[in-house]
Amino acid sequence: MSDGKPKLLIAKGSFATMGGAERDLLRVIPYLKEHFELTVTTLVSVPELEKVCDANGIALLTPAAPWKIPAGLFAAIFDKVRKSARKEWKSCDGLEKALDEHQYIYLVSGDGYLGFIQNLPPNKRIHLQLHEPHRGLHEDSLHRTITGGFKRPWWMTSLILRRSRKNDQKIIRDFFYTENTSISGNSNFSAKRAHEVYDIDPSVLWPCVDFNEFSPTDDGSKNPIKDQFSEDYVVNVGTASWAKGIWEVISMLKGSGLSLAHIGGGDAKTLEKIKQHANRNSVPIWIAPRIPSNELAAIMRYARAVVSMAHKEPFGLTPIEAFAVGTPAIFVNEGGFQDTITDGICGRLIEREDVEEWHRALQEAADPKKRANWAESGRNRIETMGLKPIDLANRIMQLLLN
Repeated sequence: MSDGKPKLLIAKGSFATMGGAERDLLRVIPYLKEHFELTVTTLVSVPELEKVCDANGIALLTPAAPWKIPAGLFAAIFDKVRKSARKEWKSCDGLEKALDEHQYIYLVSGDGYLGFIQNLPPNKRIHLQLHEPHRGLHEDSLHRTITGGFKRPWWMTSLILRRSRKNDQKIIRDFFYTENTSISGNSNFSAKRAHEVYDIDPSVLWPCVDFNEFSPTDDGSKNPIKDQFSEDYVVNVGTASWAKGIWEVISMLKGSGLSLAHIGGGDAKTLEKIKQHANRNSVPIWIAPRIPSNELAAIMRYARAVVSMAHKEPFGLTPIEAFAVGTPAIFVNEGGFQDTITDGICGRLIEREDVEEWHRALQEAADPKKRANWAESGRNRIETMGLKPIDLANRIMQLLLN
C-alpha cells in the first residue's frame, strides 16, 4: 500500500559480481526508502539483494530465471548483450506495470542497462548513474591478459566491437538529450571519461561507505587469514585481471617482506599464474573469492595497508572502506582514487613505476602515529565529502525531484 511518498523504481541489470557498484547500491537502498516508495528490478539477483529487500519490505522484480549474459566473439560482433537484455527486461514479470506506475527511475550502469534504456516509456524522470563508459568497448584494459599483453591484436578487437561501440554511444547520447533525464559519473575521472566517449557533461555522484559495515572497532567477525601469515600483510580487492593491477602489486611487493591477501578471486587459469608470479617474487599470497563484508572489514582492519594499482579505476570503494576501518590506503595516483585520497594526509597516492616510494609508504604505514593520523583524516574525509549512505540518498533524491 502506498504511504504517500513518490514512487521510485531502482534498476540494475545484474548483481552477480557483487563489486563496488553493487555494494554501493545495497547500502543506499534502505536510506532511499525514507524518501520514496521503492521497487527494485534486476535480471540477475543475489542473496544479499534479496535480504535487503525483504528486510525493508521492498518489492523485487526479476525474470523467472536469471539472465544468462551472452559471451564470446559472436556475441561481441553482433551486440548480443544489449539485444538479449532488452528482450529479458520485457519478460520480467510486473516490470511493465511498475514502469507505468512509478514516477521516478534510478538506473545503475553495468551489464544489461542499455537494454533497459531502450524499454523506457516516455515522460518519466530518470537518472542514470554511469559508473564508467563501457570499458570493454571504449578502452583496452579488459582486453589484456593478466600480464598486460593483448589477448588478440588490438586492431582486430576494435574492429569486432565497432558495431556495439557505435550503438552504445548513440543510446547514451540520445538518453542524455532526452527531456527529464540526467546522468552522473561516480567520480571526476569517470565524468571526464564520459565526456571523452559520449561528448556529454554529466554531474558527479560519489558512492558511499557505511560505518556500521566497515567499523574501526573489532566486532568479533572472523578474520580468515589471521593464521595464514606470520608476516604483516597488505590487502588488494578486485577480481584478478590486468585492469585491477594485481600483477603489478605482486611485482611491487618483492623485497618488502609483506604478504598479500587478494580478495575477489578470478578464473582458475589466471589465479594459477598469479600464484606462480607471487612465488617467483617471494611474496606469500592468500586468495579468496567474494566474502561477506564483515570478514572483508576484519581482514582490512588488521592489515598493514590496503593497496591498489588498478588501471583507470572510475572511483574505487576500497580507499573509503580503508578510511572507515582505520587502515592506511596506499593507491596508484590515477583515476578516481584522486577524488578521495589526499596524498600524505589520509593515505598515499604514488606513481605506478616508483617502487621505492611504494616501499617507503608501506614502511610509513607501520608507524602507529602515522596510522592514527591517516585514520582520523580519512574518516574526516568521508564526512566532508558526504560519503555516507544517507548523504548519497539525499543527493539522489535531489537529482530526481529537482
